[in-house]
Amino acid sequence: MLSHGTQSKRPPPSGNMNPLDELLSSYDFDLSPASIAQQPSSRRDGGRMLCVDRDTGASQDREFTDLGAFLSKGDLVVVNDTKVLPARLTARKVDSGGRVEVLLVEPVATGGWIALARPSSRIRPGTRVALERRGATGPAGPVIIIGEVREDGSRLISCDEGDLSDLALAWGEMPLPPYIDRSDGPHGPDLERYQTLFAASPGAVAAPTAGLHFSEATLQGLQEQGVGLASVTLHVGPGTFQPVRDELIQQHAMHSERYCVPASTAAMIADCEGRGGRILAIGTTVCRSLESWHREGRPDDGILRSTDLFLRPGEGAEIELSLLTNFHLPGSTLLMLVASFLGRERTLSLYRQAAEKGYRFFSYGDAMLIL
Repeated sequence: MLSHGTQSKRPPPSGNMNPLDELLSSYDFDLSPASIAQQPSSRRDGGRMLCVDRDTGASQDREFTDLGAFLSKGDLVVVNDTKVLPARLTARKVDSGGRVEVLLVEPVATGGWIALARPSSRIRPGTRVALERRGATGPAGPVIIIGEVREDGSRLISCDEGDLSDLALAWGEMPLPPYIDRSDGPHGPDLERYQTLFAASPGAVAAPTAGLHFSEATLQGLQEQGVGLASVTLHVGPGTFQPVRDELIQQHAMHSERYCVPASTAAMIADCEGRGGRILAIGTTVCRSLESWHREGRPDDGILRSTDLFLRPGEGAEIELSLLTNFHLPGSTLLMLVASFLGRERTLSLYRQAAEKGYRFFSYGDAMLIL
């Protein structure tokens, strides 16, 4: 039977690993394309939820609307309030008309943005490109300038015709993951459903997908139950889709992402821990934010910091957390983070069971609750 309410105190994750846990190939699994959710559920809280107890190994098939059954008065739910920018820009070269796609990644203090551009090998530094809308035949839009290739393959993008954030809002598309098939671009509902109800701080290029399950009704029910709600900010970067290429996963270099744990959230976490309550991290981004903050000494200054923390078996979270997350890609760092909670073999076994039972995978898919 799954435990409810107060979470047990577990020792920090051991550094002793099964040698197979260190190999990328050990995190592969077969998944039918039919299991990949191409559309969100008919309502935000309409998904399924596989609930797993770390101590007993027990699991249950539930609905997401049952979340409150696993929480008690005094527990704390922590969400990511990042907001996804319509950061994918379509443009054409001013001199030749060649098509270019730009994905804004992060603003820089000197002005402009770090971005990814493709086809990168055919874009000379200083190339001027005019923005356009997918399928539009009207006049070209504002011109942006694509700079030198940086060490990590990104480019510095600048513009003389306004702030790039404003241009993204006017000209950009929601940057849906590549496994969501939208050959004609994002659909109207994606503008709403690929954004959580908590979205308040613009800066992400991908949604913190565990938060997509929450509806106003869910939040109201938790509030009436006496469950607290706090937020962190982690601006999800393109590294979330970056494949692990090294067979020895410890050699993988994580992309750095910006995160912030506000002073109010730090205080709520301390209060919850003091009364023995459960802290439920909504998504891998919240887990990484809280663990990074914890390892920094739990500062209460609310400053925006950077993290490249890679949580995996043998290198798991030290802060005591439960986790709500979606089902992730084979061989991904997100899957490895889940395995740091459950162990690799159990994680893969649960994923196989989920696929057999018709759970929907990835961003628009169903949820897993790890207690």
